[in-house]
Amino acid sequence: MSGRLLATAALITALAACTSVPVRPPAQTAVLDAAARAEAEARLVAREAAVRSLPEFTFTGRVAMSNGRDGGSGRIDWRQAGDRFEVSLAAPVTRQSWRLSGDPDGARIEGLDGGPRDGADVGQLLWEATGFDIPVAALAAWAAGTRADPAQAGEAELEFTADGQLARLRQGGWTIDYLDWQPVASGGAPALPVRINAARDAARVRLIVDAWSLEAATSP
Repeated sequence: MSGRLLATAALITALAACTSVPVRPPAQTAVLDAAARAEAEARLVAREAAVRSLPEFTFTGRVAMSNGRDGGSGRIDWRQAGDRFEVSLAAPVTRQSWRLSGDPDGARIEGLDGGPRDGADVGQLLWEATGFDIPVAALAAWAAGTRADPAQAGEAELEFTADGQLARLRQGGWTIDYLDWQPVASGGAPALPVRINAARDAARVRLIVDAWSLEAATSP
């Protein structure tokens, strides 16, 4: 058996015993008139500015992944500090886990058979190591309900609900559906998604965020 198949099997085994991520149908999109769409896009731009101003944010929750043949689900912890990310995925029952960390210069995955693996491209590293297509470079932005950097992921297409909430985002060949959002918090914090589906071809990623933690920028 090849190294990638062994790694994929190990990851599937680690995730198989975790709590599953239930499937929910996508939100109903609507065709907005010019004024309503402009208002919806302005709210998106404001959320993007608020998220970009954060020195760090984290979220914890549950994730399910599939590559069309294999799949599994587990607990996820994600920390994003600028372009630097640290992602941990764990199976509480089997006590197995892996950790992914990196920045624009490269990434490392730990916890698979054969020891740590390093690569210049995080998506390619994950594909070669596990057989899963996971849009790590853009997923933090999409998870926060914002567009990824168009220089890396291309221009985005947007769809909104009748009340102007972001419902669907297409970028980089991926379709991201926003199924649920947290209530608007006081203190100026941006409203953030809590249930997201992402799909490209046979690849699927479903995410439920149980908790967001936002670190506000400090005034000089």
